[in-house]
Amino acid sequence: MIRINQVKMKSGHSREQLLEKVLGILSVNETDILEFEIVRQSIDARKKPDIYYIYTVELSVKQEEKIYRAVLRKKCIKEQISREEKIKYSFPSSGNKVQKHPTVIVGAGPAGLFCAYFLALHGYRPILLERGKSVEERTRDVEEFWRTGKLNPASNVQFGEGGAGTFSDGKLNTLVKDKDGRNRAVLKVFVKFGAKESILYDAKPHIGTDVLCKVVRNMREEIIRLGGQVRFQSQVTDILLTEDKVGPRKVTGVVVNGVEKLCCEQLVLAIGHSARDTFSMLYDKQIPMEAKSFAVGLRVEHPQRMINLSQYGDENPKELGAASYKLTAKASNGRGVYSFCMCPGGYVVNASSEEGRLAVNGMSYSGRDGDNANSAIIVSVTPEDFGSDHPLAGIAFQRSLEEKAYKLGDGKIPVQRYGEFKDKVSCSDISENDMKEECEIRDGGSKLMPCTKGEYVWADVSQILPNACNEAFVEGMESFGRQIKGFNRQDAILLGVESRTSSPVRIHRDVSLQSQVMGLYPCGEGAGYAGGITSAAMDGVRVAEMIATEFNRLT
Repeated sequence: MIRINQVKMKSGHSREQLLEKVLGILSVNETDILEFEIVRQSIDARKKPDIYYIYTVELSVKQEEKIYRAVLRKKCIKEQISREEKIKYSFPSSGNKVQKHPTVIVGAGPAGLFCAYFLALHGYRPILLERGKSVEERTRDVEEFWRTGKLNPASNVQFGEGGAGTFSDGKLNTLVKDKDGRNRAVLKVFVKFGAKESILYDAKPHIGTDVLCKVVRNMREEIIRLGGQVRFQSQVTDILLTEDKVGPRKVTGVVVNGVEKLCCEQLVLAIGHSARDTFSMLYDKQIPMEAKSFAVGLRVEHPQRMINLSQYGDENPKELGAASYKLTAKASNGRGVYSFCMCPGGYVVNASSEEGRLAVNGMSYSGRDGDNANSAIIVSVTPEDFGSDHPLAGIAFQRSLEEKAYKLGDGKIPVQRYGEFKDKVSCSDISENDMKEECEIRDGGSKLMPCTKGEYVWADVSQILPNACNEAFVEGMESFGRQIKGFNRQDAILLGVESRTSSPVRIHRDVSLQSQVMGLYPCGEGAGYAGGITSAAMDGVRVAEMIATEFNRLT
């Protein structure tokens, strides 16, 4: 294949115009092309409002070696051209050991769902257990919670088919290296089951909550058609292990809902980062684990048109869609501050999963057409902040923040203007202009209002996070205001608390992806080995490969 980088096209172009430019670079005719593929598409907004798309493309052409040598003689484009071997994903051949029972997978988030799909696709007939409900029923429960405040602890934004990422922007970008082709294989599965084809090459691919729900349902139906089982409202309440005093412990089965025993020798733990009761059960079973660093913070809302203007030089950039951003800073106390899970044209949602505790998340539909942009502005925390060296101390830390948020809003999302928050945190006088703007805001002058799913109430959000986190948060906001004009505006809206950014626990596993307990495969974000939808899905595929490498499919 011939790869061409840095193909620059003005926004508003067609695929045919892109192909025509590529043909000109290679000096070939369209009839010479055997295969043409867009590998990557990104946006160049350095000279806004003149916006360009930058492409990387790959082609297979007739007389390829001859054409490639000829192109290399063109000094002006020589650096753009290279030869690439196409990475083709390949699932491994079956191992020699015989499975006595089907593999059991716990959790139907992206890690569990993709593990189950790839095993089912290759004849292993896995059993996928999900404590929550199907995505159709779950959606009804979530919408009922947002409307009434009545929480279903087993079916909510955190628990249910599709996992926590289902009610988000459906972002699919990842920093995980893809030398084995798993990333592209995962994206192709998303496309196969309903996502748009552009996610295969978009530099910042996203699906949107509405489309992701359909993809998840279609994947489940295919797993069942291939011979797998998908069981909802089936919480694993215990793991059955051998009690041999010689040699390592081994998995023999699980207990479902406290009563049903299900035999298995391969158990995939794709439990998600909010399965706190399951983490406690695993700790009681002496499964090796440790507390890990993560981040906490607040959701921040701005007008989407302000973000569009900053990023694209146009409040209404039409075909470009709602603009996004990614921001990082280092506070004077050494803590990292950065934007997380940015949702263009989105909503801040009540993402609680436990009674008496409140957490928020961000969500966008595929159209990204809401009035506000939101992202979590989060501050790094380490086990030293948790007040204990217990492996589950991070969970206790999260819960303490969520309890403060719940009490502050009496179960509703607590919100506050940034100017007031900053004044309380810094305990210093604000400028005369800031004071005038703050007075106008308090008198109802600001038109910026929260876009939420779930009720909200105005409150003193500065009471939720530790002082060190609040101070780092303000420093970060001020730094981001120098990068995006208006980011630190006095009427920016803060909503708390963002506490479920990643798992506070890492369950140990070795090079075979197993725990010290043989047959136990910690997997995905909850186990501490992923950080988003795509990386979790890729980890699920890795675990499926490892099981297939060792075991033959069921007969």
